[in-house]
Amino acid sequence: MVVSIKDTSKMLGVSIMTFCAVVVCNLFLNFYIDLKAIKDTVTDPFAVSMYEAQVMTSKVVCSLAGGCLALATIVLLFFYIKHYIDSHSKEIGILKALGYSDLKISKSFSLFSLSVFIGCLLGFGFSFILMKNFYEHQNEGHYWEDIKIGYHPELFLLLVIVPTILYALFACVYSLSKLNRPCINLLKGIVKVKEKERDSKDKKDFVSEMRSSVLKSKKTLVFFIAFSAYCFSSMIQMSAHMDELASDFMGMMILSIGIVLAFTTFYISVSSVLFSNNKNIAMMRVFGYSASDCKRAVLDGYRVAAYIGFAVGSLYQYYLLKIMVEIVFKDIADVPEYNFDFKVFFITLAVFILLYEGTMLLYLKKIKNFSLKEIMLE
Repeated sequence: MVVSIKDTSKMLGVSIMTFCAVVVCNLFLNFYIDLKAIKDTVTDPFAVSMYEAQVMTSKVVCSLAGGCLALATIVLLFFYIKHYIDSHSKEIGILKALGYSDLKISKSFSLFSLSVFIGCLLGFGFSFILMKNFYEHQNEGHYWEDIKIGYHPELFLLLVIVPTILYALFACVYSLSKLNRPCINLLKGIVKVKEKERDSKDKKDFVSEMRSSVLKSKKTLVFFIAFSAYCFSSMIQMSAHMDELASDFMGMMILSIGIVLAFTTFYISVSSVLFSNNKNIAMMRVFGYSASDCKRAVLDGYRVAAYIGFAVGSLYQYYLLKIMVEIVFKDIADVPEYNFDFKVFFITLAVFILLYEGTMLLYLKKIKNFSLKEIMLE
């Protein structure tokens, strides 16, 4: 067996993402199913408008939140699989030399879906802890009887069993594509990298060249650093308006999920960058480069992606809330008009800059403590 249960325990990020996705989706889907059950009892024109708005809200939230987190989870799962194959290429090469087929080796990668199952299962269970408060806030002020919480086995199948099976298949298929290398390359640890021919007259300094190389070799991490900034920006700005548009409970839930996702993906990304470049950093220090030079070479290249992610998150939350107010709740009275809140934007941006740049300074301190001797003995 190539992949063990112990290896899957390192995929905490996948579990956290699926946990958050299932919490949100199960709350809204459970409410949606229970809401559909009382459709025939809603006859008042105003109540019908509110009913339809609630149904549309559940669909929009599940589609956007669930779809976005599912996509991010797939990318993170693929990143883990590629990283695992690259770091265990010699062991895999030995198995191929002994006659194991790519298909047989790839089947063991289905174990990576165990982290998906754990995240989905915990998220499904935790959603029922929040369910009572969620229903109370969803029922508040509506012209129908309070909707009772129902338990729907089909949601367990949809949100726990089906994702686990799908991610197991994704893991097998993706790992099969990555195992399609000559056995000798795996034994030597050679990874095929496509590079454009460099102009011999290129006068870039070594630090800039190193930064460019790190970004090209870890493109997936560019996505995750941008994604972490996107989550931080969109969720915090969105939660600031939930007391007006929904409820304090909804605001706290969005804020908590946003912070957890942002810090989890950011920590995984930066830690992976440093771990994969520890030897390069140690060698740079030996040749006289300062810790600041190492940080510029390895980490600073991701700054642009982080701020782009923040900008995209700001636009996303604005247009999502604008659509909810002007389209979903257009027939509902007393819904406040929503405009872009520059005050909240600049406060969130200031907090983001402090956290991001502060964290980079902490990693600078960590770089200073890198030991060439310890790294070479690993």
